[in-house]
Amino acid sequence: MSIQIHFKVKIFIAAILVSHATKALAQDSTKYISLDEAIAAAVNNNRDVQLAKLDERIAAANYKQTEAFFLPQVGISYSGMNTNNPLNAFGFKLQQRSVTQNDFDPSLLNKPGATTDFAGKLEVQQPLINMDMLYQRKAAAKQTALYQYKTQRTKEYLTFEVQKAYLQLQLAYDAVKVLEEALQTARLVYTFTNNHYKQGLIQKSDLLNAEVQVSTVETNLAKANSHIRNASDYLGLLMGREGGMLYKTDKAIQAENTAADSMNRIANSRADFLAMEKAIEATDLAIKSKKMSYYPKLNAFGSYQLHDNNPLGFGAGAYLLGIQVTWDIFKGNSTKNAIATQQTERNKLSAELNKQKEQSQLALNTAYRDLADARYEIKRQQVSIEQAAEALQILQNRFQQGLVNTTDILQASTLLSQQKFALAQAVFSFNTTRAYLQLLTASTNK
Repeated sequence: MSIQIHFKVKIFIAAILVSHATKALAQDSTKYISLDEAIAAAVNNNRDVQLAKLDERIAAANYKQTEAFFLPQVGISYSGMNTNNPLNAFGFKLQQRSVTQNDFDPSLLNKPGATTDFAGKLEVQQPLINMDMLYQRKAAAKQTALYQYKTQRTKEYLTFEVQKAYLQLQLAYDAVKVLEEALQTARLVYTFTNNHYKQGLIQKSDLLNAEVQVSTVETNLAKANSHIRNASDYLGLLMGREGGMLYKTDKAIQAENTAADSMNRIANSRADFLAMEKAIEATDLAIKSKKMSYYPKLNAFGSYQLHDNNPLGFGAGAYLLGIQVTWDIFKGNSTKNAIATQQTERNKLSAELNKQKEQSQLALNTAYRDLADARYEIKRQQVSIEQAAEALQILQNRFQQGLVNTTDILQASTLLSQQKFALAQAVFSFNTTRAYLQLLTASTNK
């Protein structure tokens, strides 16, 4: 009697768990969402995409800064100075064009009084020929394209993650459906067994087995309902939405075979490969920029100055124009060593690109085999479900006639549930692999 009470307590607790899970699901806000809607929401709102776009803007801003390599630089200044230094004092008067014959008196030249100068100055610097700067600008343009491809690949990977999360949510709903059917069967078996036990037609062990089966299925159902909430929260996170929303999905179906299922090779125009190629091209241009720094630079400059001893006066004006050639002949081998470092980095990037392509091709070949395995497993599970359902029906008829015990019917019911869930998992594996193949074989127009 104590054992029977113990099992009844377990069933009661399991029933409370299921009831609590059902109420929690009912309390959550529920919303239907299609896969396309989920992908669109994620691409527009996901944090990773937003961060990738910010990197794009930073690269574009850095490229805009290189306009200074061609555009003039203009500056205006105004200063006021006072001195009794002989050289500066005489220079102030020259700039103000106020020198007189008396200013050449030796006593005044040697000991001038306090002399004031107010000067306004307009300066212009115009780059002319700076080949190293030209290649720096080209390298910055490559960096801009690099981050555009990185954003594209981020969106492609996010699409795959949303597809996988959506399929996981479908699998969770399939698991709940299978467990609900199993629970209904287990309760019918328990009711039938309990009636026969009260009539003394079956042993107590059969009744206890039926009670255990009901308790186990109810516990698993409660966990499956929790999985639905967890999967919904993760899908909401990918879409950049707050948690707590319970999402309803389309029914999980096996996608039809397409040309994408046939063996193929990785496309060289995939966004992440193109991003790596742009990084290599940018490094090549940076190397050329360093090499061009060996050559002379040609720049123009000019200024216009106004001088007066009155802060509000601009009595004397003068201009200065010039062209400057500079040539760094030797800088302690720093340029040579910098070029060697950049060439090594370039070789490393090239090796990483080759490695990435080889790993992707290996992953693609594996994914095609996984797809074929999943397709075969789906067919086998469909047959197994038909066989398990037929076997259960036969055992149920024999069970009602008292020809088989409760253990046999419970085992058959469990086997059918396992086969149904295995089919759902096989469909999930098939569709997930299909989505992964799309990620691996994605192509981008250059």
